[in-house]
Amino acid sequence: MSQLTQRRIVIGDVHGHYDGLMTLLDMISAGSEDQVYFLGDLIDRGPQSAQIVEFVRQSSYACLLGNHEQLLLESFPRGEVHDPAMQAWLYSGGRATISSYNDVDLLMEHMKWIRTLPLYLDLGDLWLVHAGVHPEMPIEKQTSHELCWIREEFHSSRAPYFKDKLIITGHTITFTLPGVSPGELAQGRGWLDIDTGAYHPRSGWLTGVDMTHRKAYQVNVMRKESRVLPLDEAMTQVNPAHVMAHRQAMRL
Repeated sequence: MSQLTQRRIVIGDVHGHYDGLMTLLDMISAGSEDQVYFLGDLIDRGPQSAQIVEFVRQSSYACLLGNHEQLLLESFPRGEVHDPAMQAWLYSGGRATISSYNDVDLLMEHMKWIRTLPLYLDLGDLWLVHAGVHPEMPIEKQTSHELCWIREEFHSSRAPYFKDKLIITGHTITFTLPGVSPGELAQGRGWLDIDTGAYHPRSGWLTGVDMTHRKAYQVNVMRKESRVLPLDEAMTQVNPAHVMAHRQAMRL
């Protein structure tokens, strides 16, 4: 396969929806030379987290650390339960993940693998990260706090962080950003958010993007629908000036 036809495919937050992921991968039909990347948040909220982690772990696909994987690791910092962190994880969807494991040893093996996941991947013209970057900090100063958790500071930035790289993220469900409808991707100043809210009842869409051929592949895990769209048609532009006010309004 030539470099021109080799695809770079990025998949947003799966959140325990293994069946939906299998449908999405069947649609994408990645070849052995195609590069597939997961942006993190494989786990929590959906019913099949253990199956997803095992699948990605055994595959040749790359995966980033998401904030939900970080919550899991913080719940077992030395292999034993840390109760305050465990309560935060359970509140954030961890109960569904625990229910998906019938084997404690498998959970321990998965945590060993999760600890090896990178916080970001630099692909040259694409830069993959779970949540985003703090616009006022150099990369070497940023930690998992920024790269796995950031929201408003990143989305409200008025200038691209990189001059020559597009940042692709998950983490923030796109319809929580101003002017974006459920299922749409969100585009900002130098970034593209592809977390379309697979677990959320307002959406149900799981998204993978083929950045080589600029296509968006989507499966609705609740309605059992699927679609393929030109990437430009699937994206909605986000006005950074409206981000902070919109997020504050949604909290009221």
